[in-house]
Amino acid sequence: MNVLDASALLAYFMGEPGADVVERHLDNSFVCAANWSEVLSKITSPTERNLAEAILQAHEVEIEPVLKADAVVAANLKAQNPTLSLGDRFCIALGVRLDVPVVTSDRAWGNSERIIQIR
Repeated sequence: MNVLDASALLAYFMGEPGADVVERHLDNSFVCAANWSEVLSKITSPTERNLAEAILQAHEVEIEPVLKADAVVAANLKAQNPTLSLGDRFCIALGVRLDVPVVTSDRAWGNSERIIQIR
């Protein structure tokens, strides 16, 4: 199980480099609702949105709500790394809450046992 960042999902849906890595991590993963909104804002075609949702369902990817505890973790992450966007921080906070690694293409996150870079 993993948390999938919006950047990773977009790489997968758009067939970009790293899509194969994302595909290996899709089954039984999680997406923060804030990150899912980010994905949907970039996929504007209703047909493509429906396909993206069907793919998540087929892989049993769960969309997790943002909780108050996530907001606190996300706020604290801002002090540690001010370049991270709010969506990035919510994604990492979900990984912390669920105690699972986060899959991303965002190099600003760095590398660690909790961060899986797709490229």
